Amino acid sequence: MTTRRAARPPAAAEPAAGTGAEPTGGTGAEAIAGTGAGDGAGTVAEAVAAVGADAYTRIVATLIRVTGDWTLAEDSAQEALAQALERWPRDGVPDNPGGWLMTVARNRATDVLRRASVERRKLHELAELTLTAPAMDDPEEEVVDDRLRLIFTCCHPALALESRVALTLRTVCGVPTPDIARAFLVSHATMTRRLTRAKTKIADARIPYLVPSGPALAERLPGVLAVLYVLFTRGYDPDGEPGFADEAVRLARLLHRLLPDQSEVAGLLALFLFQHSRREARRDGRGDLLTLDKQDRARWDRAAIREGLETLAAAPADGPYVLQARIAACHATAPDSDATDWQAIARWYDELVALHPSPVIALNRAVAHGYAHGPAAGLALIDQVLATGALKDYPLAVAAQADLTARLGHRDHAAALFRQAADLLAPGAERRALLDRADGLTAG
Repeated sequence: MTTRRAARPPAAAEPAAGTGAEPTGGTGAEAIAGTGAGDGAGTVAEAVAAVGADAYTRIVATLIRVTGDWTLAEDSAQEALAQALERWPRDGVPDNPGGWLMTVARNRATDVLRRASVERRKLHELAELTLTAPAMDDPEEEVVDDRLRLIFTCCHPALALESRVALTLRTVCGVPTPDIARAFLVSHATMTRRLTRAKTKIADARIPYLVPSGPALAERLPGVLAVLYVLFTRGYDPDGEPGFADEAVRLARLLHRLLPDQSEVAGLLALFLFQHSRREARRDGRGDLLTLDKQDRARWDRAAIREGLETLAAAPADGPYVLQARIAACHATAPDSDATDWQAIARWYDELVALHPSPVIALNRAVAHGYAHGPAAGLALIDQVLATGALKDYPLAVAAQADLTARLGHRDHAAALFRQAADLLAPGAERRALLDRADGLTAG
């Protein structure tokens, strides 16, 4: 997997996230509730799903801390959700559904451990959960909790990036393994083995189940944010899994709530919200991608944009994600395409490429300068990027050249470049969008 596709020239391909399709994965609760329990259980399934996104992760994280057994923790959480669907239609939804689920999961784990005759310490700690664990719906819960420990463990740099993303999806988000396997284009058995190896490596390498502090937190946090960024990209890409973008937003919100003083966490959440706000407007009636200037901005999610602006305003410092969020905010707040503040976007890209130099950021900066200072200026900067050889055969670099060439009025040359870019992509929505742009330049 590569994160390079996550950054897109703003005029070459619309950089929004999601497609508006129903998620293919989700929390354990959603997976179970989605099976349906009959007409009379509809509201119960909704209740399980409503608490599942938060409760599932907290249950799994707490049981992993106590037992050290990832499979037992996941199985116990799933069993609790299954019992909720069976018993709540008869007994009613409890006043504290999250606490009810934790109790059932803890009892199930205790039974399994007792049958296995494990050491008394684990059984004693499980018994103490009733006395020591905060209420599952307590808004004043401890800031550094088991969910944060779980996220940092799943995103440990000792694991390969693909394993980190897959383990986060499975353990933190509760996405079923078959859905993860489909997204990664591997078999169910292959993904199961990959997840098992990741968990085994955590145990064998004695990776600590904790949140680092001080300098160690500053060192580890970028790796955690990178996993969420890749996860969002999996749903953000035109042919990606939309549910993964939803999960990335949810986890970024959780991380921001648990680490409110970290600017880059706020920046990443704001970036996700601005991008995800356009999910319903990205495609036309045929399902084809629309560039920003063609989208119906009335369909953008204004609540998400407001949340993004409030989150970004609270970020005390400008890091790479905060700068990307400031760029996205310029697009999100423009009343129409012509009103986009490209001068500001170009300035933010100047700062971003100085702080975090990369060929893709340099490419996006070139496009921004092309819109702020004229297409010839942008093309000159693209030539400088391509001269390094770092973006050889990168389709979005060719698409960016095509877009600025079209703005110069060289329609035939631009059409040829759009087709060249399309040839570098596999069949899909993005390839169709580039070919449509080529046809539009040569029509008539």
